[in-house]
Amino acid sequence: MVDRIARHAAARPGQVALLDDTGEMSYGELPPAVARVAHALDASRVAVLLDNGRAWALVDLALAQRGTVAIPIPPFFSDGQIRHLIDDAAPDLIASDQPGRIASLTGMPPSGELDVGGRKVFLFARPTAKSRRLPAGTCKVTYTSGTTGQPRGVCLSGDAIEAVTFALAQAVDAGPNDRSLSLLPLSTLLENVGGIYAALASGSTAMLPSLASCGFSGSSAVQPDSLVAAFHRYAPSATILVPQLLKLLVECIAAGARLPASLRFVAVGGAPCSAHLIERAWQLGLPVHEGYGLSEAASVVSLNRPGQQRPGSVGTPLPHVRVRLAEDGEILVAGKLFGGYLGSDAPPPVEWATGDLGRFDSAGHLHVSGRKKTAYATAFGRNVAPEWVEGELSAGPAVMQAAVFGEARPCNVAVLVPHPAATPEQITAAVTAANARLPDYARIAAWHVAAAPFSPRNGMARVSGALDRDAIADHYANALESLYASQAADVDA
Repeated sequence: MVDRIARHAAARPGQVALLDDTGEMSYGELPPAVARVAHALDASRVAVLLDNGRAWALVDLALAQRGTVAIPIPPFFSDGQIRHLIDDAAPDLIASDQPGRIASLTGMPPSGELDVGGRKVFLFARPTAKSRRLPAGTCKVTYTSGTTGQPRGVCLSGDAIEAVTFALAQAVDAGPNDRSLSLLPLSTLLENVGGIYAALASGSTAMLPSLASCGFSGSSAVQPDSLVAAFHRYAPSATILVPQLLKLLVECIAAGARLPASLRFVAVGGAPCSAHLIERAWQLGLPVHEGYGLSEAASVVSLNRPGQQRPGSVGTPLPHVRVRLAEDGEILVAGKLFGGYLGSDAPPPVEWATGDLGRFDSAGHLHVSGRKKTAYATAFGRNVAPEWVEGELSAGPAVMQAAVFGEARPCNVAVLVPHPAATPEQITAAVTAANARLPDYARIAAWHVAAAPFSPRNGMARVSGALDRDAIADHYANALESLYASQAADVDA
C-alpha cells in the first residue's frame, strides 16, 4: 500500500488523496505527512480512538509504514468494552482526539500531542506490561463486538489486508476519477479497507468527513436530511452502507429526496439485506451491490460486481479466497485469512467455518440465508432462518426493523419497529405483503410493536445492524408469550 501510494504521488502529485470537512491532502503531500506521523509514533502497539477524518487515515498509514501493530478502537464501544480492549491488547501507546475519555478510562494524563491532518491528536504512553501473544506477521488487531459483552481481537497480517484491498478495488472497477465517501466508522474493518485502502490503492479520493457532519450521533442515530445533504456536498461515486442506512436512504428517496448523479456504486453489507429492499433501491436509482464478509477473512469475501448484479445474492467470491459449503450448508472460507485471535495458541486456520448458512445458484452467486446458530425449527419441524423473514418484513416503508421468533412453537411471531408515521393499518398491510412472499411455514402469525428501535445504545443491536436476539427476546419475553398464547387461543376457538 505504501509503495502504491508513492507511485500515485509520482504520477499525479496534485490529485486529491484525502478529504474531510476541514481540508484536503494531495497524493504529493501524503507520503511526507505519513512519514512525519510515523516518526512521532514510536511504539510497537498503538491503539487508535479517533473520529473519521484525515487524521485517522494518516495515523493508520503511519503505523503500517512503521510496521507497528495498529489497534483501532471503535468509538461506539462502551467504556467497559474499551477498558477490556486496552487490557486485552496491551498497547504501549494510545492516540486519540478524545483525551478526556482516554484519561478517564486509563487514569493517565496525555504524554504528548500531535497536529495530524488539521486535528490535535493526544498521545498516552502506557507503562510496558507483559503483552498477550500476537500471531506472526500481525499488523492490525480489529475488535468486533461479537455476541457477548467482551470484544475479541482478530489478528490480521499485511498480506491478508492487501489481498482483499486489491481484489476489492478490481471488483468495483475503482479508478483515479472515483470519490469514495466513508459513512461508517473507520475503525470498522469494512470501512477501513473499502473506504481508505481500496480508494488509495486505485489512486482515487478517499472522503472521510466527521460522522457528526454527516448527521450521525451516538452509535446509531442519524438525521436523514443531514445524510442526504452530505451526499450532495461531497458528490461521491462510491460509498458503503449497512442495511439500516440503505433502508433510510431508500425511504428518503421514495419521499422525494434526490441523490447526486455521480453515485455509481453503493456497497451494502454487515448484515443480511432483503432482496426486495435491494430491488426497491435499484428502481429508485440507487446502484446497490450487496456483499458478504467477515473479520476473520480480512473483510470482504464476495460481492455483486458492476453489470453482474443478482438481488438476493451476495455476489461471487473474490479471487483471494475460496468458498465452499459444508454438508449442512455452512459457508466455509479458505485463502487469505486471519492469523488467529489475540492471545490464542491455536495455529492459523487453513479454512474458516463462518457460522453462516448459504447456497450457490447455477451462476455461481452465493446466497446467505442466515446464521447457523439463529436458525430454528418450528413445532412442525420446519426450519426457519429469521434473518430472511425479517428482511421481507422490513423491505417496505412501514416497518423499519423486525425481530422474528418461533423456535419449537406452532407459529412465528415478531417484534416490529414501525416507521414513526406508519399507521396500524399500514403495519398490517406490510406484514400481509411480506407473508405473501413467504412460504406458509415462515409467515408471521402475530406481532408486537417495539417501544423503541433496536440499537447498540439499548443493547438490542450491533453497529453492523445485526440484531442481538437474546437481548430482544429477554426484553420482550412477556409480550412474546402473549402472542403465542393468543394464537393458541385462536386455534382452540
